[in-house]
Amino acid sequence: MPSREKTTANRASLPLAEKMRPICLEEMVGQGDLFGTEGVVSKLIQSGCPPSLILWGPPGCGKTTIARIVASELDCPPVQISAVTSGVRELKEIVSRAKAEVSAGGRATLLFVDEIHRFNKAQQDAFLGPVEDGTLILIGATTENPSFELNSALLSRCRVLMLESLDENSLNTILDRAMGKLQEEQGGLATIFSADARTLLIERADGDARALLNDLEWLSLANMEGDRQELNVDDLATLLAKPIPRYDKSGEEHFNLISALHKSLRGSDVQAGLYWLARMLEGGEDPLYIARRLVRFATEDIGTADPQVLQLAIAARETVHFLGMPEGALALAELVIVLGAAPKSDRVYRAYSEAVDEVRRSGSLPVPPEVRNAPTKLMRELGYGKGYRSPHRDLAGMSVPFLPEKLRGVVFYTPGDIGYERELAKRISYWESLRNRSVSNSRDSDLE
Repeated sequence: MPSREKTTANRASLPLAEKMRPICLEEMVGQGDLFGTEGVVSKLIQSGCPPSLILWGPPGCGKTTIARIVASELDCPPVQISAVTSGVRELKEIVSRAKAEVSAGGRATLLFVDEIHRFNKAQQDAFLGPVEDGTLILIGATTENPSFELNSALLSRCRVLMLESLDENSLNTILDRAMGKLQEEQGGLATIFSADARTLLIERADGDARALLNDLEWLSLANMEGDRQELNVDDLATLLAKPIPRYDKSGEEHFNLISALHKSLRGSDVQAGLYWLARMLEGGEDPLYIARRLVRFATEDIGTADPQVLQLAIAARETVHFLGMPEGALALAELVIVLGAAPKSDRVYRAYSEAVDEVRRSGSLPVPPEVRNAPTKLMRELGYGKGYRSPHRDLAGMSVPFLPEKLRGVVFYTPGDIGYERELAKRISYWESLRNRSVSNSRDSDLE
């Protein structure tokens, strides 16, 4: 393995995050089973001909570092591009040079593509041939779910490795290494932190090693101008900007968090619901989007167990629209608390789904003549509305068939025994008994 001294000899002007970038697998921190002698990445390198890889993970978890280490270990000619600034023309030039390298007896070119999800599906097709014939070993890095952002043909030619945000232990290890590096460079004048300040620094990083090292570097530079060597929590609040929670309103994290909010409320966990609500709002999510999803929750997961919550959900949406933020956040928080504590029922959802399935299965069954609209003389002569009597004036009107003959007796909605559905069960049973009595009386009348 190349030594860090040789590799970093002329790196004094580089950012701290770049200076601290691992250059071999032994220096990697975190990522569980990916590294070490039995790690997946180690075994892929040992094979001598690893497959193309898609590295999927959040910022600052080591995607670029892994690509550089793999290129170094395999002694492949490395090329690095970003999908933000590159296009198909540049890809074709890279492929042309890679083919020439292979034709001359050289090794396959390792192409690292940062933000590979930024290439559209047509641009991604440019990788297919070179990856399949071995001209390129592709390593793509993405923060987005490859299932959604990469086409299936490319995914079938690559192995996806999922990387996690770095945990506190990993970040503490990186922080210790970086502070040791600064100690060497600054000759005993390196910044140190109180225990609480160190904890806050780790928390601010939010699993992102680059963010941690950037904060450390800035604090070190800022503290060089003062006499105090130890920084406390108040110093960090003064010297560092307020952290912004990691969130992408159009990416996978958006869907993960709204799913967590929905499922927490479905599980009647009010505390978790409030947490995920705050995560989304602090991350910059559109509060009206959250309000719309909570309105849906009121109908989908509570429904007739407590019909009043739908009114509260609509009121919360209107409050957010009327007040704006941040005041509107309290209306959403109130709604989350009520929804989480409310009795749950998906019987409306299931009843409507069964009705839709029946419509699709049985097609356009004719409306019973008794309940057809009869605004004209001709329609009345054809039997439209014949035999219909309004139940408001005559309970015998309940005996007419309201469903097509083929579906008479079918049950789509059955109330449960929770919340307001107990009352609905009584009411539905009452009306069914009146209807059955009316039908029985109507039959007796016909026999006479």
